[in-house]
Amino acid sequence: MRKVMAAAAVAAMLSGCAQPGTEGGYGVSKQTGGAVLGAVGGGLAGSQFGSGSGKLAATAFGTLLGAFIGSEVGKSLDRADVAYANRAGQQAFETAPTGTGITWNNPDNGHYGTVTPTGTYEPAPGQYCREFQQTITIGGQKQRSHGTACRQPDGSWKIVS
Repeated sequence: MRKVMAAAAVAAMLSGCAQPGTEGGYGVSKQTGGAVLGAVGGGLAGSQFGSGSGKLAATAFGTLLGAFIGSEVGKSLDRADVAYANRAGQQAFETAPTGTGITWNNPDNGHYGTVTPTGTYEPAPGQYCREFQQTITIGGQKQRSHGTACRQPDGSWKIVS
């Protein structure tokens, strides 16, 4: 369940590319984008559970839950929220000690959040990944998720789960 929530919240954050009430560069509203990306993330996360028909049910449930959460969070995040959150994430992954959160805040709408690294590991020589917890607060409603980000060859960090 945590993986579903993490994938949906991360997908929703990444989908918030349009300004409130407008469409993004690809003609998709951020709510629709959040729903689609949330569904994909939720489906992927759901597919990690069970086997046989149980795996199919978990994938379907993850897809539906991800679509709902992605839609709800996606319609509330705007481009500035995503920029602030991404900046905090990059800083947290690169320099924050494990357990130390990096906070972001959008002064224009009051949305805020924290990205906290919870562990670091090296899945392959020279490739570093960090597990993290994240909170996003929109209109007094707090959403929590967790995931993993790995450093890319260009030095940036990419959320991988």
